[in-house]
Amino acid sequence: MAGEQSTGTFTRVPGETDELRERYGARVESIEEREPCDAPALPGAAAPSPGTRYRTAEVALSWPIENMGPSLPNLVATIAGNLFELRAFSGLRLLDLALPDAFTHRYPGPRFGVAGTRKLSGVSGRPLIGTIIKPSVGMTPEETAALVAKAAAAGIDFVKDDELQADGPHCPFAQRFKAVSTVLDAHAQATGRRVMYAVNITGEIDDMLHRCEQVSSAGGTCVMVSLNSIGLPALTALRPRCDVAIHGHRNGWGLFSRSPGVGMSYIAYQKLWRLAGADHLHVNGLGNKFWESDQSVIASARACLSPMFSLPGRGCEVMPVFSSGQSAKQAATTFAALGTTDLIYACGGGIMAHPGGIAAGVASVRQAWEAAVTGIDLDEYARGHAELREALARFRR
Repeated sequence: MAGEQSTGTFTRVPGETDELRERYGARVESIEEREPCDAPALPGAAAPSPGTRYRTAEVALSWPIENMGPSLPNLVATIAGNLFELRAFSGLRLLDLALPDAFTHRYPGPRFGVAGTRKLSGVSGRPLIGTIIKPSVGMTPEETAALVAKAAAAGIDFVKDDELQADGPHCPFAQRFKAVSTVLDAHAQATGRRVMYAVNITGEIDDMLHRCEQVSSAGGTCVMVSLNSIGLPALTALRPRCDVAIHGHRNGWGLFSRSPGVGMSYIAYQKLWRLAGADHLHVNGLGNKFWESDQSVIASARACLSPMFSLPGRGCEVMPVFSSGQSAKQAATTFAALGTTDLIYACGGGIMAHPGGIAAGVASVRQAWEAAVTGIDLDEYARGHAELREALARFRR
């Protein structure tokens, strides 16, 4: 594991001197053996010795910074590269990583993070209540804008495109953004409050830079990118030339994490994207429609809010985004588990499918968070709030 990802290969080669290995070789810091298992997590793994089982362990490795320099792409090639393909491993999962301060000199991290997002949105003391434009695809720019107008009138704080809607021919980016901006500008002029719209700019690097400039010039406050689609270098290229918040969507995350015996934990994954410049990162949600456990979701959210570095002002904390099947019903458990309101709480169907409509949906979620923060039982609070009462009846089924 150490040799393959530093100076060596499957056999000692000429030139790999003891001095070279001492300077550039990865170091095994610790090995803590775990319980053996009967089957490999990876197909094609070499069989264990006859009469034995597959051995498992938690291993800590370290690398000299000289090997890759403060470079995120080369860091990933080192810590999550060819090892996953070797027959010697019956399973492999990156659990965490710690980076030296040299990386903070190369990468600025998030421009806005938690505090900046609150300032841009004007929301304090509670989560940003958000929604996702649904249907995901199929609406025209004008239909999209009409839906956003309803959400804005209902008091929504944050609206995002679905990750499937970027620049399709039926709803091109430029037309969609112009139509939505028009209604949000009118709403801001009437109320003095600007809804944060995370418009999906995912695409080729030049296209994303141009779209980001359009958003900034029009007074927008946020753009969204599909992280796994664009890659780390694209985000690091976008970050210094983007003066609005970057909403990082992790769609495709299950490819890295769903199998417990292979891949990468979110604890490690989110550090890469925070350093690259994301201001918001999706963490799933409690009682979600996907496979992830509530414990994993909360651990992910806490990780986003925890400093990466000890340098003052360089902790790279970002806003966790709760989504996936969220509604008024999960507010109390989310607050109790996380212990903070520093999050974006995005409900698609949990707002759009409220029996009383979008305005009632927004009100129900806000009421649920009012109850959670003040410590009032959710059902008790619902007795005096019809929107919350209807939401609980609808979404607890």
